[in-house]
Amino acid sequence: MSADMSTNLGREPIRIGLLSQDVKLMSVLSSTLGREFLVLTASDAERAKEMVTGSLCNALILDADCGFCSGEAYYDEILSGEVPVIVMADDKDRQKALQLVERGAHSYARKPPVIPELRNVLRRAYDGRLLKGELDSARRQLQKLIGLDQLAGSSACMQAVYDLIRRVTNLDAPILVTGESGTGKELVAQAIHNIGNRSKRPFVALACGAIPETLIEAELFGHEKGAFTGTVGVREGYLEKAGDGTLFLDEIGELSLQTQVKLLRVLQQREFSRLGSSRLIPLRARIILATHRDLGQMVTEGKFRQDLYYRINVVNIRTPALRLHMEDICLLAQHFLQRYSQMYRKPVETIDPEALLLLENYSWPGNVRELENVIQRAIIIADGDSIRAADLPETLQELDVSEFDEGLPASTFERLLHDYKVKLAKEAIAQCNGNKTLAAQSLSISRAYLHRLIRLSPLTVEIPRVIEAAAS
Repeated sequence: MSADMSTNLGREPIRIGLLSQDVKLMSVLSSTLGREFLVLTASDAERAKEMVTGSLCNALILDADCGFCSGEAYYDEILSGEVPVIVMADDKDRQKALQLVERGAHSYARKPPVIPELRNVLRRAYDGRLLKGELDSARRQLQKLIGLDQLAGSSACMQAVYDLIRRVTNLDAPILVTGESGTGKELVAQAIHNIGNRSKRPFVALACGAIPETLIEAELFGHEKGAFTGTVGVREGYLEKAGDGTLFLDEIGELSLQTQVKLLRVLQQREFSRLGSSRLIPLRARIILATHRDLGQMVTEGKFRQDLYYRINVVNIRTPALRLHMEDICLLAQHFLQRYSQMYRKPVETIDPEALLLLENYSWPGNVRELENVIQRAIIIADGDSIRAADLPETLQELDVSEFDEGLPASTFERLLHDYKVKLAKEAIAQCNGNKTLAAQSLSISRAYLHRLIRLSPLTVEIPRVIEAAAS
C-alpha cells in the first residue's frame, strides 16, 4: 500500500484550490499529488472568489504568475480568509511570493513544484487549520460552558475567580462581590447568573449609589397607590421584578443604616412588602451584592451594620485590581479591540508593539474599565489598521518607555533594536540642528516617542559652525 493511500485511510481527501491559468501546472498537480488530495482549479476571478469566500477548500495554492489574481485589494481578500494560502512562484516571482507571505500567506512553494515537499507543505497547512478550528471551538465551548464569555484573563488570580464563580452558580445564599471600581464586579454577577440554574430567569441590576436615599426603598420594595406623596399607581420594586432570577445590588456600601435594617430583614425572612401595603410577598430571587468599599472597616466605623455584613458575607468573590494581573493586559486589550472594531466597523486589527509596551507598563488606577475606555478611544481615532502609541491618551504617551527598554538584557534582539532606535534619533536631531519636532517628523514618529527614546540617553548635538558663528 502506498504512503499516500495509507495516509488517506479513514478521512476525506484534503481539498486543494489552485488559483492559476497555467494548464500544465493544473495537470501536474491533479495527477501527482496523490489520492490524499483533491485538486479543484480556478482559472478566472469569479471561480476564484467562490473558493476564497466559500468552504470549498481546505487550503489554497496561489500561482504568483496568475493573471486574474493581481492588485492589492485582491490579495488582501484572498489572504484575509480562514483558508491557508500557499504562494507558488518561480525565481522571477520569488520576491513577490515572499512579500505575500509577510502579508499573511501560510508559506511559499517553488514552481515547478517538488511534489514531496509540496505534499508536506499542504499537510502542515491543513493540519494547522484543523488545530486552529479545534482550539477556537474548544475556547467557545469552554466560555459557553462556564458563562465567562464577557470576562477575559488567564492569570492565576483570574483563574481563582473563575473557579469560585463555578462553585457558587446554584447557591441560593447571598454572594458578595468586592473589588476596586472598574474591576468587573457586575460581569462576575452576570456570569454567576448565566451558568446557574436561574440562567433563563431575569437578571435585574440596581445601582444603589445612583438613587437618592428618599427613593431607594421605593425602588427596592415597590409601592401601592398613594403610599406617599406623588405616587400615581402600583409599582413593582426590584425585589419583585427579579422574580425567580437574580437581583444584583451594586454599591451596597452606599445604603443608609435604615435601609440596611430593612434589607437584612428581607434576607432573613425571605419576604417583603410594598410600601403602603401589609401584604407579604415571598422573595424568590437570588441576591448578589457588590461594593468597592471595605465593609469590614465600615462596620468598625459604625457606617455598616455588623449583622448585615455577616449575613451577606457568606461567599466573597474578590475581583483583582488590574495592577495585580498585568500579564492579562495583552489578552484584555485584544478582547476589547475585537469588540469595538466590530462595533465601529473599523478595520483595526492589531496593536503596535510600542503602544502595547505602554499599555503593559501603565498603573491603571481605573482598572479594566479604564483599559476598555482607552482601547475604545484608540479605535475611534486610529487612522490605519493598528493602534499606535499616538492613538493613546497623553497620560500613557508620557510614560518613559526608555526605562522599560533599558532593562532588556544586552545583546538581545530587543535591546539591539532599542539601541538602534536611539542612534537614529540622535542622528535625526543632529541633522535638524537640535529641533526635535523636525527630527520626529523626519523619522515619521511622534515627538513624545522621540523624547522618550532620548530621555535616558543624553545627546550631544553638534551645532553647525555657521549657526555657532551667527550666535556669537
